[in-house]
Amino acid sequence: MPIDKLLFYLDFPFVRYAIIVGVLVSLCSSLLGVTLVLKRYSYIGDGLSHVAFGALAIAAVLKVTNNMFVILPVTIAVAILLLCTGKNARVKGDAAIAMVSVGALALGYLLMNLFSTSANISGDVCTTLFGSTSILTLKAGEVYLCVVLSVVVLAIFVLFYHKIFAITFDENFAQATGVNTAFFNLLIAVVVAVIIVLAMNLVGALLVSALVVFPALSAMRVFKSFFAVTVAAAIISVVCSLVGILVAILAGTPVGSTIVAADIVAFGSFYLMSLIQSKEA
Repeated sequence: MPIDKLLFYLDFPFVRYAIIVGVLVSLCSSLLGVTLVLKRYSYIGDGLSHVAFGALAIAAVLKVTNNMFVILPVTIAVAILLLCTGKNARVKGDAAIAMVSVGALALGYLLMNLFSTSANISGDVCTTLFGSTSILTLKAGEVYLCVVLSVVVLAIFVLFYHKIFAITFDENFAQATGVNTAFFNLLIAVVVAVIIVLAMNLVGALLVSALVVFPALSAMRVFKSFFAVTVAAAIISVVCSLVGILVAILAGTPVGSTIVAADIVAFGSFYLMSLIQSKEA
């Protein structure tokens, strides 16, 4: 029976680790995802995840024991560069993100080939890009770090909800009313970078954007207010993450891909609901 099999697996710490990380990362990703989609920066997740991949390659070449000390600062620096210099930059918006994304991905793969520290380069690259095929890879230290950073992200979002709301819809008006838009753009950039780095362990570099974009777009099909969309996106994201992890455990499928597949099904369902609503109206 699937239930018996699931209860058997839940006795193992690594399964509980995967569920904890999956729920927290999905929750944080969905909250910031609404703001990024509305600000037309939905592709930022993809760009930053590729930057994180490049930083991971550098950490591997330098043989850094804890690669988080390299990945997190580099990803935060690029996030600040992309999100906080948007209007003044010579290369703007999607062009800058695309350039950074492709460049970091290419350089990361090149470094991993030139300075290989493993006999299985293709396997290492595939695991990093698409997420681990096994949930055995999460360690207790990574889970504790994820919990701490997730609590910080959630606290920032709750404390500064109204300020984030203001700069999401009309940054110029928010600035005119006294909101320090530069500071809050910086804060959003740092938080987004942290979320991307955390999500890479779960779904891989190429699938991170799905956690940011799909729940927000699904919620926007049915709900209209910022608060309702944010709450709905968080619920959708957490449910899809749980379903994806549990299905991956029972069916033996890759965790990251299964979570994204659940997000796609959710989006399709909410899209159909929006069509039904429009016909009834």
